[in-house]
Amino acid sequence: MQLPDIPILTREQTRQVDRLAVTDYGMSSLVLMENAGRGVVDKLCQLGIVGSVVVCCGHGNNAGDGLVIARHLDLRRVPVRVVLLSDPARLAGDAATNLAILRKTAVPIDAVDLANELPRFEELLAGAGWLVDAMLGTGAQGNPRPPLDVAIACLNRAPARRLAVDVPSGLDCETGQPGQPT
Repeated sequence: MQLPDIPILTREQTRQVDRLAVTDYGMSSLVLMENAGRGVVDKLCQLGIVGSVVVCCGHGNNAGDGLVIARHLDLRRVPVRVVLLSDPARLAGDAATNLAILRKTAVPIDAVDLANELPRFEELLAGAGWLVDAMLGTGAQGNPRPPLDVAIACLNRAPARRLAVDVPSGLDCETGQPGQPT
């Protein structure tokens, strides 16, 4: 598949685009997150969804995108569940807002402590048609730290198709270099 010839933004340029959208254009950061999540769902539907989708979320804004994705999949009647890989209390700002919204739906949300529940995490991934990586975003640098390093390895072993929000977790968006694991 040939990708369109579009410029690749650096980490700082990505942050600047978001800042400009909010400060110069007066867009709410919640609207930006909503549009990003809905756009990912549009792409998933275009690629074809067979079976269920598991959205794996960390604790930052990338998780907020994942929560929006889950809600929009649910609206389209796609079987979906969210796996939070950090304490839900760590979510802040727009991500916390989207968790509160998602909790008002029937979408299953599982908080998993990978240090103690690795088999449960692997069970939650089993049988999914798609895995959405909403764990780490454009701000991540270096090797992924526990517990997300374990989560990335599990996603890599899973037979499901995978789609990453912004950038695959473990890949440095500035250098394009993968950490270990990616």
